[in-house]
Amino acid sequence: MTIAVGDRIPDATFRVMTAEGPSAVNAEQVFKGRKVILFGVPGAFTPTCHKNHLPGYLARFDELRAKGVDAIAVTSVNDVFVMDAWAKATGADGKIEFLADGSADFAKAVGLSADRSAFGMGTRSQRYSMLVEDGVVTALNVEEGAGKAELSGADKMLADLSERAAAV
Repeated sequence: MTIAVGDRIPDATFRVMTAEGPSAVNAEQVFKGRKVILFGVPGAFTPTCHKNHLPGYLARFDELRAKGVDAIAVTSVNDVFVMDAWAKATGADGKIEFLADGSADFAKAVGLSADRSAFGMGTRSQRYSMLVEDGVVTALNVEEGAGKAELSGADKMLADLSERAAAV
């Protein structure tokens, strides 16, 4: 079952790179008491993820933070070393949090995994974005087609945040 607006983020463990090396962080550490934009991508360095999805969030970083967002995070079914290299290669290191979901445990737990075996990629994450407030999903945008980052992109999330602010 796919996670939905109003659902609590399930318990899962991510790997992150720290100054001391790889470290485990659980979902509660990432989301508790914070307003977090999380976007999921099929793979670091893959064309749409690397040239469109991540750069959009990096370009809109200040605008998104100005809307009251505490953190912007990306997750992918890659190991922590690949995610760390991607953070450094894109200039997003220190701005966007890179959460490695190497075994797709989080992607499966939220019902957003995808079988990409036909492309030699195994189990991956679907492309999506979500706004999570204190561990509860308050907005969810899942891409329907491959190779696009429109519904899950930074512009859509910025619009979602503006709509939420106007409704309050």
